[in-house]
Amino acid sequence: MLHLSASLWILLTVCWAQQTPLPTTHSPNQNRGIKFRLAGYPRKHNEGRVEVFYNQEWGTICDDDFTMENAHILCRHLGFTEATGWTHSAKYGKGVGRIWLDNVICSGSEKSITDCNSRGWGNSDCTHEEDAGVICKDERIPGFIEPNTIETEQRQVEEIRLRPAVSGAKNRLPVAEGILEVKHKDSWEQVCDAGWTVKNSRVVCGMLGFPSDKKLNKNFYKLYLERQKPAFRLHSVQCTGSEVHLSLCPMDFYKVNSSSTCDGSPVVVSCSMGHAISSSLLSNKKKKVTVQREETIRLKGGSRPGEGRVEILKNGQWGTVCDDRWDLQAASVVCRELGFGSAKEALTGARMGQGMGPIHMNEVRCTGLESSIWDCQYKNITEEDCKHTEDAAVKCNSPYMGYERTIRIVGGRTQFEGRVEVKLGASWGYLCSDGWTTKEAMVACRQLGLGYSLHAVTETWYWDASNVTQMVLSGVRCSGNEMSLQQCTHHGTVSCKNTGTRHAAGVICSETASDLVLHAALVQETAYIEDRPLHMLYCAAEENCLSSSARNANWPYGHRRLLRFSSQIHNNGRADFRPKAGRHSWVWHECHGHYHSMDIFTHYDLLTSNGTKVAEGHKASFCLEDSDCQELVSKRYECANFGEQGITVGCWDLYRHDIDCQWIDITDVKPGNYILQVVINPNYEVAESDFTNNAMKCNCKYDGHRIWIHNCHLGDAFSEEANKQFEQYRGQLNNQII
Repeated sequence: MLHLSASLWILLTVCWAQQTPLPTTHSPNQNRGIKFRLAGYPRKHNEGRVEVFYNQEWGTICDDDFTMENAHILCRHLGFTEATGWTHSAKYGKGVGRIWLDNVICSGSEKSITDCNSRGWGNSDCTHEEDAGVICKDERIPGFIEPNTIETEQRQVEEIRLRPAVSGAKNRLPVAEGILEVKHKDSWEQVCDAGWTVKNSRVVCGMLGFPSDKKLNKNFYKLYLERQKPAFRLHSVQCTGSEVHLSLCPMDFYKVNSSSTCDGSPVVVSCSMGHAISSSLLSNKKKKVTVQREETIRLKGGSRPGEGRVEILKNGQWGTVCDDRWDLQAASVVCRELGFGSAKEALTGARMGQGMGPIHMNEVRCTGLESSIWDCQYKNITEEDCKHTEDAAVKCNSPYMGYERTIRIVGGRTQFEGRVEVKLGASWGYLCSDGWTTKEAMVACRQLGLGYSLHAVTETWYWDASNVTQMVLSGVRCSGNEMSLQQCTHHGTVSCKNTGTRHAAGVICSETASDLVLHAALVQETAYIEDRPLHMLYCAAEENCLSSSARNANWPYGHRRLLRFSSQIHNNGRADFRPKAGRHSWVWHECHGHYHSMDIFTHYDLLTSNGTKVAEGHKASFCLEDSDCQELVSKRYECANFGEQGITVGCWDLYRHDIDCQWIDITDVKPGNYILQVVINPNYEVAESDFTNNAMKCNCKYDGHRIWIHNCHLGDAFSEEANKQFEQYRGQLNNQII
């Protein structure tokens, strides 16, 4: 007979208990004492945080082990036919009270959630930051009578708007002032202004993408409102001003078909325009005059206005924020500080890509009323506390600008690709593709709300699926930051070398993009000078990796002086970095025995303090591959045997200092103080979420025999003031770099 120790019996008993089905009651409509409801914000009637009424108390369900099978059963409990998705990490806000269920595991065939395996009622190791939610198909179960919620009417606000009273303002965007209306079923209804406060207005403006409210002239609206016959939906709204959504404020709803009247008039709200939006509406000339202060907070890696990784400036150096305890209140403070509204989402786990440099803040706690994130409580970071895999990010409410009304893409295989057509006046037309680059395509994709541009297509004959045959724009040139193509410069009159719809500009857009960042410290650590014999440089000369004076050298005698260093290029974005050219057009180089997948991948330059170039080098992407990766990330690209080339997210490509062309030919450089500059993807051939971090600079001192490299840093890693100090290099003193 098999004998088990007492401790093993206890372990088996615990495991059995944790996987035992809950006490079964009845079918979904007959669970005695158990009810279900959807809650949270912002949401529609068929989605939300799942709340369970058990033992006379409402509670939530933890997202541990949650699956679509669980979601299907819960949606059927709520009267819907099935689920279309589920959410984790309190997507609809944190609940209160007990966490009734944890580690729920359903097969999908159960009639009730009580038939699924779990830890048991009230047995959980979760917090409300792990509350699960469901998205149900908007189709009711036939014959379902019991809505299984406490309230028979949805008592929340799904959508709001400001309706301008003046006819001339109705077509002007963004709408920052007007009568507040809430959507109820298929109509828009008003809010009674009895007891309405500026705190309520602040919440409304935040939802609409504006950082704050402002005073308005109520007398202007008085006469207009007297002529209206409003239908009121809400009254007695009592916000504190820190809420990110009106549904979080205490309020009362007028009952349907009620004869109650409002002891006042409809609410009118006026919002102040944030600098993030107002600056984009100004011309480039005015923008330079208006924006004088240096920013201390910024967003990186986001594909739309008001979203991205949060970066803050401390002691002249940009760094990130750790996501520990990161919530909507802290995210909203960031959004409002940047000139947007309240936060739609507070993202964790480097969802907008990983940053570089220091992590300045940890465990940020805000009330939501602070004017700056620096006014919130936070902890200073240590290396043990956080890594860049935990960088915090935000998605802010942004005012509706209607930019997508004047652009469309047609003829593509999916909604993310096609020929670009813009509306000028009342007519649509296509764009000349002469000079159409990634920068212009980026603006087009942003204007369409489709993220980034993967490719700027210049021949679109196979997308000619529109009856539009008129070219309306040519010579379009964008900096890449514009909100619409109409904000870019272009020819006054259309002038195009290649006419016809075949040569119309096109795009392929993507929700995500790569982001290449150079490891600056490694350049500084590995830099040295080598005098290399000419007879060892034939391959390099063939690939144009030496200065022009090398052509007149006495080959194969003599040498060239080379500044050599290693470069390690990380992909910190959200998509793999792939060469623009397909493998069918890669060029084989017999001398080095490799394929070039990009014409130019990196520029290496040696500059004087005023920016004059004294030496240069360049390296084609002879082999893009994953040299190494972060923990738990697998390599995907390898050059051997004509393999696929690229750099996986979370991996890096290492070009060692002893590889051909990994240098700058400084044979003709005189002794002095210089700046070493390295630029990745210099011609913007491949789309990235952030091009500002593609450049790296170092201070150099060359005495004719030795070289000192120091202060290597990314071009956007420091404040403007700190960057100026780096470039005002004073030279060497007592063998110490100062």
